[in-house]
Amino acid sequence: METVAAPIPDFGAALPEHNPNPAEVEVLRLRVDEVVQKVDKLEEKVNEVEQFYTNLSKKQQQQTGSKGSSVVKEKEKEKQVLSIRKQQQDASKREAAAAKRMQELMRQFGTVLKQLTLHKWAWPFMQPVDVKGLGLHDYFEVIDKPMDFSTIKNQMEAKDGTGYKNVREICADVRLVFKNAMKYNEERSDVHVMAKTLMDKFEEKWLQFLPKVTEEERRREEEEAEAQLDMQLAQEAAHAKITRDLSNELYELEMHLDELREMVVQNCRKWSTEDKRKLGAALTRLSPEDLTKALEIVAQNNPEFQATAEEVDLDIDAQSESTLWRLKFFVRDALEAQAKTAPASTGGNTNDDKLVNNNNVTSNNNKRKREICDAIAKTAKKRSKKPS
Repeated sequence: METVAAPIPDFGAALPEHNPNPAEVEVLRLRVDEVVQKVDKLEEKVNEVEQFYTNLSKKQQQQTGSKGSSVVKEKEKEKQVLSIRKQQQDASKREAAAAKRMQELMRQFGTVLKQLTLHKWAWPFMQPVDVKGLGLHDYFEVIDKPMDFSTIKNQMEAKDGTGYKNVREICADVRLVFKNAMKYNEERSDVHVMAKTLMDKFEEKWLQFLPKVTEEERRREEEEAEAQLDMQLAQEAAHAKITRDLSNELYELEMHLDELREMVVQNCRKWSTEDKRKLGAALTRLSPEDLTKALEIVAQNNPEFQATAEEVDLDIDAQSESTLWRLKFFVRDALEAQAKTAPASTGGNTNDDKLVNNNNVTSNNNKRKREICDAIAKTAKKRSKKPS
């Protein structure tokens, strides 16, 4: 038994009432091109905003339960959102103040080093090791990074940006001076004993000085967290503004498209009773999914129309010209797609059980379709009974 899909009816050709004016066609084409360009730009902005909030969500998830997240929540309640430029300026000021405090801390640490260098056993470590003069041919094979107090002093006084940035860097080099001496010289040698003695004295002074370093580091971490928070809030405010602007632009664009659609509809011939009858008949041939989409098209221009109601009363005559044209093109494309995917024929030895199973499945899927089609037919029947 062979089943052939019914032909798709031509229920209304998009022919104008008169020959189109080339000038009007050109104006419409230019306006469509303008809308396309705006859509492309809006798409870029939407992608940018979407990427920002995606990254923000990931960052907040990573911070959940951490100390920084509690600071963020507290700050969000207390601080007012400022502009990005102002936040950058404030961050620069904080960095300058922190650098100034660290310079003062390094100056105080310099006093500790001066006391250490005045020790009677500090003289071997004041200048770089005279490798050639002392005949230490294997010195650079044993010591990877030579260090001495004169080099440390020069680094502390450097003004070209190459000097120490914090006290811990100085502390590491001071330890390196003594570690190099103990590494190269034998444990019972005078230099090794002198280095170890001075190292112990330095560690005692460092433990006394360490609370100041820790306090400054804690303060700096808090300021950096505040700066990051302020920057984040400013960015959120900026992207919130972009989002509002996008919403307004999308609304204006939608209005523009509606205006263009009406201009096109005005240049098309009016729908006849026969055209509407064919459209109603074509609607009954849609799949349940496509039929739901068609009803949504009707609901777009008619907010009172309940597309998802259990009973739907669709009056084709009551629809606007714009809605009818949109339905026409949607139904045409949907029926063409159904015709391509539907099997052209079934074999002569078709199993009756398979047909029964298929009918059971399609009967459930088409339940809503039949209800809507019955409503369309009912409406048409009511119209046919009206007196002329």
